[in-house]
Amino acid sequence: MNFKKLSLRIRIFLSMILLILLTYVLIALVTIYQFNEQTINYNTQRFERKETATRLSIQYEMDKVQTALATEQILDFFKKPILEIVKIHSLNINFYDLQGKLLLSSEAVSEGNTMEGSSQTLKPYELKKLLSEGQFAEGKALDDGKVLKSKCSYLYNKVGLQVAFLKIYYVQDNSIQDRDLKDFLERLAVVYLFMFVIAISFAYFLSSYITKSLNTIIDKIGNIGKTGLHGDKDKIEMGATSREIFKLVSAYNNMIDQIEEASKKLAASEREEAWREMAKQVAHEIKNPLTPMRLTVQSFERRFDPNDPNIKESLKEYSKSIIQQIDIMSSIATAFSDFAKMPKQRKENVEVISVIKIALDIFENENITFATNIEEVNLSVDKSQLIRILTNLVKNAIQATESKESPKIDISIINTAKNFEIKVKDNGEGIDEELKNLIFEPRFTTKNSGMGLGLAMTKKIIETYKGKISFVSTIDQGTVFSVVIPKE
Repeated sequence: MNFKKLSLRIRIFLSMILLILLTYVLIALVTIYQFNEQTINYNTQRFERKETATRLSIQYEMDKVQTALATEQILDFFKKPILEIVKIHSLNINFYDLQGKLLLSSEAVSEGNTMEGSSQTLKPYELKKLLSEGQFAEGKALDDGKVLKSKCSYLYNKVGLQVAFLKIYYVQDNSIQDRDLKDFLERLAVVYLFMFVIAISFAYFLSSYITKSLNTIIDKIGNIGKTGLHGDKDKIEMGATSREIFKLVSAYNNMIDQIEEASKKLAASEREEAWREMAKQVAHEIKNPLTPMRLTVQSFERRFDPNDPNIKESLKEYSKSIIQQIDIMSSIATAFSDFAKMPKQRKENVEVISVIKIALDIFENENITFATNIEEVNLSVDKSQLIRILTNLVKNAIQATESKESPKIDISIINTAKNFEIKVKDNGEGIDEELKNLIFEPRFTTKNSGMGLGLAMTKKIIETYKGKISFVSTIDQGTVFSVVIPKE
């Protein structure tokens, strides 16, 4: 089974179960290790206490006599006290002379052995250790699982002379500790079995809860692929949830907004591209016959008989009318051509305030006001395009206020550290709510004449400077257009 190919929900579920099992195994191992360490420490300390107490008892017996005890006196002196000492301390004692030969054994005395003719001695490595270090200790595991612990060191008489080697040993039985450990592990296993059943249920519901939001996102994305975007309907509404799931859902909702915005931009770009192609074609079709038509009319006028005054007058009127129509067709073609192919920017350092004043002077309209307390602002822009932006907005404002008794158009600027903003405000008739989304569309116009390309061209110019154009409009109260151009 390939773990990576499993679903996220199953992987979370299995991971939690595995984590619980590993936790139980680790706790069991740590418990066994801790019990063993405690048992070893306890037995070591216990043996040390027994060894110290036994030595004190032996020393007490030796101090009873007024003379210092010699090596050869140990057998007779301790033959009776040795049984009492081993009974009190629950261990065994051996006395060896300084050559390592056994003098007295508590086991032999308890069995009635007189120790006469004994040939038992310390093992060579034990004797060597005693002679070099003064003591020797070891532990030896027995076949029944018990441990034989022993310690051998010098025995000193009353005056501090070495008279023998004293070996103390006892059999260490760990069966009680082993039984306690077994009982504890059994109780722990019962608790963990109960917790394991609870953990399985918890892991199942938790994995379902974690993946629920993911499944919702997957379903939403699948629906988008089938039915397309539906704006806010494709977003996920979440109540109280974890931070990670909240971030995931927020990222998905932001992605929906970005996709929707990108779709709108793509649709607008496709529409603009279609209009550009149409504009090129219209310009080509209209411009081609214009020059021949003008030349033909003018030539016909020159060749006509000048002796007939009435006919000549009529002909002039006819020619003038045709030429006017030609000029109108030419202006239409020029407007479409300008939209289809914007002139290249010639950026230069322009003092904006003076340029705005020059552009407004063209209109010679007393209803237009421009007031500012800013003396100078420099931008890196194409001067002609800046004038074009302003004139288009002002023309629209003039046309929007034609039906007003007291038309008013205010131009203001806002200068900040990052942006330069131009505001054109009028008290005209305003823009209907259903038309607001179409204002910047090519070929859209609310006027009886015009190409409907002015605001579309203005928006295109502003966007080439990475700027923005927006407006706020209220019916019968007026409109405010705002142009924001970032400073580079």
